[in-house]
Amino acid sequence: MSEHETVPGRTRSTGVNKSLSRAWTAPVRAMNRFLGTTDGQSGDARGGSIGTAVVDCGVYVDGKRQPGVFTPDEALRETRARDNAFVWLGLHEPSQVEMSAIARTYGLHELAVEDAVKAEQRPKLEQFGAVHFLVLRTARYVPHTTLTETSQIVETGQMMLFIGERFVITVRHGDATKLAPVRADLEERGALLEQGPWAVAYAVTDRVVDAYVEVADQVEVDLDILEEGVFSRDSVGPVQQIYQMKRELVEFRRAVTPLQRPLATITAPQSRLVPKEIRRYFRDVQDHLTRTVEQVSSYDDLLNSILQARLAQVTVDQNNDMRKIAAWAGISAVWTAIAGVYGMNFVHMPPEIRWRYGFPVVMAVMLVITVLLYRAFRRNGWL
Repeated sequence: MSEHETVPGRTRSTGVNKSLSRAWTAPVRAMNRFLGTTDGQSGDARGGSIGTAVVDCGVYVDGKRQPGVFTPDEALRETRARDNAFVWLGLHEPSQVEMSAIARTYGLHELAVEDAVKAEQRPKLEQFGAVHFLVLRTARYVPHTTLTETSQIVETGQMMLFIGERFVITVRHGDATKLAPVRADLEERGALLEQGPWAVAYAVTDRVVDAYVEVADQVEVDLDILEEGVFSRDSVGPVQQIYQMKRELVEFRRAVTPLQRPLATITAPQSRLVPKEIRRYFRDVQDHLTRTVEQVSSYDDLLNSILQARLAQVTVDQNNDMRKIAAWAGISAVWTAIAGVYGMNFVHMPPEIRWRYGFPVVMAVMLVITVLLYRAFRRNGWL
């Protein structure tokens, strides 16, 4: 076989050319793994182009972002060469391969990496060596014209943060809370950003909790509309709408309530996880979260009351229907009984059967009894 074999439509290289091809493609593939792209695709670490999980990668020194575009490994090397510097790496729904490459560069624990990829975690705070792993549940209100038994009211996602001495990595799943506005706002607050990676953790947590407050306010409006519909005079609201609202509220509650414990750990006076200055900011976030938890709890109680009231209304409506049916059955029983008596085929029957005015008199008697029964049932609220 010769060094080059001709195949219809293409040329296959062997020997030296194949070795050269491997030598060129190996570093390209390695770089693509860091950038989150496949072979033949170019990735912009800051632009978050198609095929990459990296949304933004910035280097911050003394609270100011450094110019230039950095790959994750370049950014980490840059921060290690400077004082008071850290990396903020933003990822969106990374794959296992992409997250593993980031983990090797930044020294992340495999259990935390697995949680960051699967995104099925409750809010929590864990420590793996010098790296803290914070999990948040994001929430967003879904606008809708009318509430139905299939309406989605609250959309949830997840936000994970790896917080190290020289870096903070945010991993976002879903579109409930986007971090571009958070980064832009934080870059204008250099004094806060100078506090390091925990300042980013505070800003992200604050944005997530602020979204909770917005969702809670919007849900309250839906509850008011639902309550008004249930207690209106012509109430036709089905029970399925109430159950759907309750399911959505449960989903929202799962995002809000478990976050209390991680924030309590961060804001504890004896905690050394967070700089003292940043801890004050986290206390403000904790206050907002506490208020939202209380709102959600009150919403749940209100929904239970609305549901019980609606079920009671359904029971009353059924009783009213049964009374109407019983009243009309009683009226018709008069006609059935009299007609049944005079319809029997006995030889010796009442004399009025052969009377000239017997039929009109019997019909008149039945009509009079019917009117009297109707007025009695009407007066007693059965008709």
